[in-house]
Amino acid sequence: MRINPIDKLAKLGNRFTFKGAQKALGTGYDITKVILSRLEKKGRIERVEKGKYIIIPLGAEKGKYTLHEFVIGAMLVKPYSVAYWSALHYYGLTEQIPMTVFIQTTARKKRQKLKILEVNYQIVRVKESKFFAFKTEWIEDSRVKITDKEKTVLDCLDKPKHCGGIIEAIKALRDPSLSSGKLVSYAERFENSGVMRRLGYLCEMLGIKIQLPQVKSRSYLPLDPTMAKVGPRNARWKLVINTGDKLLEVLE
Repeated sequence: MRINPIDKLAKLGNRFTFKGAQKALGTGYDITKVILSRLEKKGRIERVEKGKYIIIPLGAEKGKYTLHEFVIGAMLVKPYSVAYWSALHYYGLTEQIPMTVFIQTTARKKRQKLKILEVNYQIVRVKESKFFAFKTEWIEDSRVKITDKEKTVLDCLDKPKHCGGIIEAIKALRDPSLSSGKLVSYAERFENSGVMRRLGYLCEMLGIKIQLPQVKSRSYLPLDPTMAKVGPRNARWKLVINTGDKLLEVLE
């Protein structure tokens, strides 16, 4: 009895690659390409990106069915982690709903901004020293890597443009479940004085007890690099407090 190709592919899970399909089907490149093309036309699978597919369940309508955006994001690049604004929202550390799914990686990818099944994705490449501290969460029967709470906050202090601005990171810092020990050890691993300075200043303003090394640099950095470098200067942390009244509103 012949086994339906979709049944063989289903053994790979709800998502698969072209190479995975070749192995599961036991077919060469050209035959696999034909089989997948036919399955896509029949509405049984959907191509997410070149060489990457999801299986559409029976009864679901092609073009209207998709997996959770984090599961799709996990398919786009390796290694990866859901991060920045997306992770903030996942942990309930922001009231804002991001319109983009942010994926962090150390790998090069030709396109950093993608739109897949009507969802926007932003691939953010970082150096190895900034790629760590992941949690594995089960989302729709799939394992997905997400930066942990403390790493998420520090990522947002490092690149506020990927979390809606420094104010969102400040709100997240107020979460009482954050470990000050992890914040310090993670900040040291970043090898970025900007992260250390912003963390130190904001913890001081929020009354969070934390032990950080003294800033040795003479140059000043903006508290929020997404805004103009205009505002009062903080000599202790060598920062230009360029957030204006927004910071005062959050600290109240």
